[in-house]
Amino acid sequence: MNNTSNPPPGPSILVTGATGFLGSHLCAELCSTPSRKIGSGTPDRRGDPKNVRVFAQSASPKLARLGVEVVTGSVTDPQAVARALTGITHVYHLAGFVSRTPAEAARMYAVHVDGTRILCEAARSAGVKRILLASTSGTVAVSEEPDPALDESVDPPLSVIAKWPYYASKYYQEETARRGCGDDIELVIVNPSLLLGPGDDRLSSTRDIVTFLARDIPICPPGGLNFVDARDVAAALPNAMERGRPGERYLMGAFNWSFAEYFGRLERLTKVSGPRLTAPKGKLSFHLARLQAGLYRGLGKTPPVEPAAVEMASYFWYFSSAKARQELGFSVREAGETLLDTVRYVREEILGRRPLVGEAPSAAPPSA
Repeated sequence: MNNTSNPPPGPSILVTGATGFLGSHLCAELCSTPSRKIGSGTPDRRGDPKNVRVFAQSASPKLARLGVEVVTGSVTDPQAVARALTGITHVYHLAGFVSRTPAEAARMYAVHVDGTRILCEAARSAGVKRILLASTSGTVAVSEEPDPALDESVDPPLSVIAKWPYYASKYYQEETARRGCGDDIELVIVNPSLLLGPGDDRLSSTRDIVTFLARDIPICPPGGLNFVDARDVAAALPNAMERGRPGERYLMGAFNWSFAEYFGRLERLTKVSGPRLTAPKGKLSFHLARLQAGLYRGLGKTPPVEPAAVEMASYFWYFSSAKARQELGFSVREAGETLLDTVRYVREEILGRRPLVGEAPSAAPPSA
């Protein structure tokens, strides 16, 4: 009698971009959440690292500690993508490249658009059932006037986002994913806003916090932003994979604040003085930023603020996350907790534990 047991099944979940800010939090979430079933009825076995495979440019100590399977490669390499998708039924597609520099446009297009096309083609061949694509709220929620009620029903503001290569490439990424999945693969798109919180090793989202602490933001932009804790988005992604309606998008954000309020909260938290002047609406602040950038580059230095970032900050990135709350159970923590944890991480991990300029011994978080 043969008593040899069947070998355990291999991973059924693939995470691309697992070494990024959101991806690292998602992997921790997938490896710690109790086992349950996802919407299609396929066992998710969340809480079991052996069910998670990550696809990244390289392995990392964080991934090693989690115990997940790692396949290295680029989303722009069809052979590497096909290898990563073997046996996979559900994909969290988070791979991306963030930059405000126009010179990086080709690289962003290659990662977001070409990489997504390659992934979807290989996913169809591999029999993948569902893909969750993490895009950005900036493909939908950006306007010249503040509108906190803006939601998923609006048309993408193409005339605005076409100015900035990152958001343009993310818009075309979404369109590519829709065409690539077609009727063969269920596609759910989530659109988080500016991600804050601990863990942004590459400063992909929190670079402006470093710039603020260095007092390199001389003028407050006239617009407003929406931000959300990366940990809260990561906690919601498995629910989006489970309960998200195919073909739908879900905006995920927490707080709609003017830049004046945002910098004011950071000032009270860090004891670092924020900008005292507010830039006028229009092109003047953009031209001043271009002048500043030119002076810095002429001296062989990197400008503290890219002109494109100044232009973006003259708009309002407000929206409502009611749909994600109602359908996915999306919830967020207090604003003060997110800001405090972000500043602490930047100070301890990015600035090498150097004290903040003028920081009090124990800074209390601002009220939400």
